Amino acid sequence: MRLEGKVALISGGARGQGAVEAKMFAQEGAKVVFGDIRDQEGQQAEAQIRELGGEATYTHLDVTKETDWRSAVDTAVDRYGKLDILINNAGIAIWKGVEDTSEEDWDRVMAVNAKGVFLGTKHAIPAMRRAGGGSIVNISSTAGLRGSPGLAAYTASKGAVRL
Repeated sequence: MRLEGKVALISGGARGQGAVEAKMFAQEGAKVVFGDIRDQEGQQAEAQIRELGGEATYTHLDVTKETDWRSAVDTAVDRYGKLDILINNAGIAIWKGVEDTSEEDWDRVMAVNAKGVFLGTKHAIPAMRRAGGGSIVNISSTAGLRGSPGLAAYTASKGAVRL
């Protein structure tokens, strides 16, 4: 198992790509803490991972809130003793062109997709230093490489993550 003895924290882990990442990491031997704002789905994903023999803990995590990030990192360290891996996976898209994107839409996408990566990284680094190092993976998109019709804010936010 490639991740035996490692502790991973994954944002946006209640469903979709994040849930798959959490399951795969657990299958590879990692102890996984994963967070999301979808608590019911997150608790279901935690139960599924445990049923498969993995070690996982779901925690509520709004990636736009610094207090939630502190709590998620503390959960990993308190429950499993350290933090080795951060997967900044959480992301949202609002399908609107530039002219139809409101300031509120723009701010929400940038908060989740770019600010969330910043806050996760900021709060994971000290725990990783105490553990002797670690890895941070920021999930982006090909939309971060080139513009996509109807995804103005999403494209900008993923470009920010890539750079």
